[in-house]
Amino acid sequence: MHKYGALCDEFYVNMHLSTEMDLPQNREAILHFFEQIQKRFPKMSNFYARERGEFCLEEEKDPGQYRWVSTEARRLCSGAVNPDSVDSAVEQHQTVLKLIPFELSISHLDCESLNFTMGFDYTYRGNQNELLSEALGMMAPMERLADISGSSLLSYEPVIQLALDDDCKTQCRLAFETRTTAYQVRSNDYSEDQLSVYLTLRRYDSLASDEEFGDELARLARLCEKMADEHLVENVLRPLQQTIATK
Repeated sequence: MHKYGALCDEFYVNMHLSTEMDLPQNREAILHFFEQIQKRFPKMSNFYARERGEFCLEEEKDPGQYRWVSTEARRLCSGAVNPDSVDSAVEQHQTVLKLIPFELSISHLDCESLNFTMGFDYTYRGNQNELLSEALGMMAPMERLADISGSSLLSYEPVIQLALDDDCKTQCRLAFETRTTAYQVRSNDYSEDQLSVYLTLRRYDSLASDEEFGDELARLARLCEKMADEHLVENVLRPLQQTIATK
């Protein structure tokens, strides 16, 4: 099990490339692209179409460890769920990015943003907003508001976004997604839903003529893993794991 996987119930590493122009939507281009993906990852055999011109190729999900690749109107996505290592997921994403100039006519100019995301899911039956508040704490000025007699916490999803360079082209975003609803709080009937933590490194704007998508992704991946190791593990992931264990 990967070191991050030991701290949560499910760990995944995703890449998203958003483009300025629409991706090809004709049958031949889409099928040929996914055929090339399948040649490199033969276990990816489940191909299906969603609404609004979205297509996906993925491995079987039953083992709990699988890869997937999808295309949307202006977005290319690649994901690895519970990978053996971050490096293996990065290699998958780089393989996909190497194909796109030839298969989907995406050039270095056609980059609105390139994202590298680490996701961490925790299964918890209960008020996930209260859990998150207990595990991470709340800003001092907000604590008294949350302690109003008879109140219930319905939403607590802190977000922090940082610029990592002077021109704000490289950004880091830490976000949380809880799935507790007002109905569940009102009825005190909770299901085992996923509480998600997302750490995303994002590069904005077109690449220079001498830059490669794969190299830029590797740079984002190194930054993301460094920030996870130095700031996320002990301050977010482990406290969440420990708080859930006490419930």
